[in-house]
Amino acid sequence: MRVLVTGGAGYIGSHLVDALIKRGDEALVIDNLSTGKIENIRHLLGHPALHFINDSILNEPLLERFIPSMDLIFHLAAAVGVRNILQDPLAAINTNVRGTEVVLGLAFKYWKRLVLASSSEIYGKASHIPFREDDDRVLGSTAVARWSYSMSKAIDEHFAFAYAVKGLPVSIVRYFNSYGPRLDERGYGSVVANLTRQALRGEPITVHGDGKQTRCFTYIEDTVAGTLLAGEVKEAGGQAFNIGSPTETGILDLAKLIKRLTRSKSPIEFEAYEAYYGEGFEDTRRRVPSGEKAKRLLGFTPRVDLETGLKKTIVWCREHFTR
Repeated sequence: MRVLVTGGAGYIGSHLVDALIKRGDEALVIDNLSTGKIENIRHLLGHPALHFINDSILNEPLLERFIPSMDLIFHLAAAVGVRNILQDPLAAINTNVRGTEVVLGLAFKYWKRLVLASSSEIYGKASHIPFREDDDRVLGSTAVARWSYSMSKAIDEHFAFAYAVKGLPVSIVRYFNSYGPRLDERGYGSVVANLTRQALRGEPITVHGDGKQTRCFTYIEDTVAGTLLAGEVKEAGGQAFNIGSPTETGILDLAKLIKRLTRSKSPIEFEAYEAYYGEGFEDTRRRVPSGEKAKRLLGFTPRVDLETGLKKTIVWCREHFTR
């Protein structure tokens, strides 16, 4: 197959490209390297099955040159990370909404199957646990920039569902706290990256709030497996899927586990959300996916437990975070 991966030089995107090429597909990566890194795909540069273009998904004429020849599209390009969104919400909204509008519009024009990468942020601050794909969304005020990311991804999903009604084979994957090798050292969207970097450098390991807020961490191999299934299984068309582990972990417990696995001497310190994110920041206390639908329709079940995944991640981070 010929496969387009937007955002294919990013953390998740590059692992997806690895998997595609490993199974014998030809991959075209379009990434403007705003958060992606050429280092993530450097080992593939020169490979006959990898084609890379350093450009934006907002470049509609460029996309129209290539999409007609594709068999499948994975649309991962987006502005990601809550802190990035807070720093420039306008650019993030434009990239996430306009970019997806362009990609989906061309997928519809040339009738190409597409998988849209979304986020657990979709659920906002809903308190009903676990989150099911058809649950109501609960968000804060539009004056709070933190919720603009959730809204932009929701608009992306509305676009996708609207095209699905017209018959386009499009699926949505909602990622829950993916982690693994190639996490960005800046930790723009990952508490695992931030805590691991601090532990390895001997800096205080900072936990925001009281540390009792929980997340479900999904190792990158499982993230990619679920994404591929969404592009393969016929029944996935017109559906959204949670791609995440059901195991709930407190952030303070995560910090303690990372400290133990890295054998770090760093102290664990508590920090107010405002010190990192600015005034008016709102967080969600729990974020737990229901995996029933993904298991039933995709046959997807996450397989890598947190400690095993962290050990693999830390090995990579030791080489790349401490340079």
